[in-house]
Amino acid sequence: MKSIFSRTLVTIVVLSIILSGCQKMNEQGEKPRLSLFVGMDISGSFMNSGYFDNGIDFVAHYLYAHLNGLGGLEKPNVLFVGSIGGAAEGEAKTFYPVQTFANMPIEAIAARLREVFPKESLNVFTDYNAFFEKVARTVKDKNLLMRPISIVLISDGVPDVNSETVTDIRSIHVQPLERLARSVTIRLLYTNPVTGKEWQTKVKRQRVKIWTQDAEVMKAWQDSTLLVPGKPFAEQSMFFDWVKDNVDFGVRGSRVR
Repeated sequence: MKSIFSRTLVTIVVLSIILSGCQKMNEQGEKPRLSLFVGMDISGSFMNSGYFDNGIDFVAHYLYAHLNGLGGLEKPNVLFVGSIGGAAEGEAKTFYPVQTFANMPIEAIAARLREVFPKESLNVFTDYNAFFEKVARTVKDKNLLMRPISIVLISDGVPDVNSETVTDIRSIHVQPLERLARSVTIRLLYTNPVTGKEWQTKVKRQRVKIWTQDAEVMKAWQDSTLLVPGKPFAEQSMFFDWVKDNVDFGVRGSRVR
């Protein structure tokens, strides 16, 4: 009898823990699964393009909105922000984690981005391959495998590593990203129609999805019709809808061999 009572008591305790956990999960919502990586092009060509500052300010708004789940934008499970390129080919990149930008207002995030990606830096290379390799290593090291991955690139999309591969989109290799998760999406922002089309048609891939957006479209995010002056940011529904339609667009997979 004592053994039966003990087993019954253990069963009741286990069921109570499970039910309590389920209730807590229902109250707080599902745990975020998205792994978000943001790459900033710090080459001189992009910094002098006229879009770099616009890109910094957009990323500040974008990160704040995602980190706080505003307007239905997905909260990331992890966030890393790093540079695309550097002073030498294949140069190791620093990936700044979510804690670098968490609990900050938009203005402070923008200031922090300008601090870690200063215009005065002497970086001449745009090395997408090194960036993608660092993403792949981070996903493996942090045990983020099989979770959705979104890679947002603030860049014109033109590789510039050496004289042999400059402007050759076919030199971009996304193979390190292929088997990290069922859903891996690269979102190239601030490019142009020709380069964007080349990314979508010439970058060899199997599972990785690519979405590109022109710089002329991107700079419109600051329009008063999208960000209404004087209106609290959390209520800027037009901006959040614009982000969903033009940045976080759900891309269908398409293989390029």
